[in-house]
Amino acid sequence: MTSPIYDFKTRTLDGKDLDLAQFKGKVLLIVNTASQCGFTPQYAGLEAMHRKYKYRGLVVLGFPCNQFGGQEPGSSAQIAEFCDSHYGVSFTLSEKVEVNGSNAHPLFQYLTRTKAGVLGTEAIKWNFTKFLVDRQGEVIGRYGSVTTPESMEPDIESALGPA
Repeated sequence: MTSPIYDFKTRTLDGKDLDLAQFKGKVLLIVNTASQCGFTPQYAGLEAMHRKYKYRGLVVLGFPCNQFGGQEPGSSAQIAEFCDSHYGVSFTLSEKVEVNGSNAHPLFQYLTRTKAGVLGTEAIKWNFTKFLVDRQGEVIGRYGSVTTPESMEPDIESALGPA
């Protein structure tokens, strides 16, 4: 049976279709992002993980979100320009989405139901919440905003398996 994670679709910042089915067999690191947040410098760590591990099967997917303090107010073009000029982001960024509430993107509804946060809460508390998905499509980790991408490296390595 195929994992439900591969049933989700969205659009990239540049308006192209993005079907998660294309990532079957890969390890996914899915993150809700924002350009004007105290955690925004994590873009550098996410890009470093992307560059270091993409050849071993890691796919980093950023989902800009404006639900936390209005910290992602820009258009898709503005978000893309910011991420490129400040952090050299080359991993895939989706169009802006909501991650909580009735208008939450179905992917985030699935992720938060599948892997609850601290004290069993489903709702995402802030920008740069990260979900790690193994090669079989199972959500194996949820990490809060304060967890840096670099500190996740042992879990990423483990999910990727032997080099």
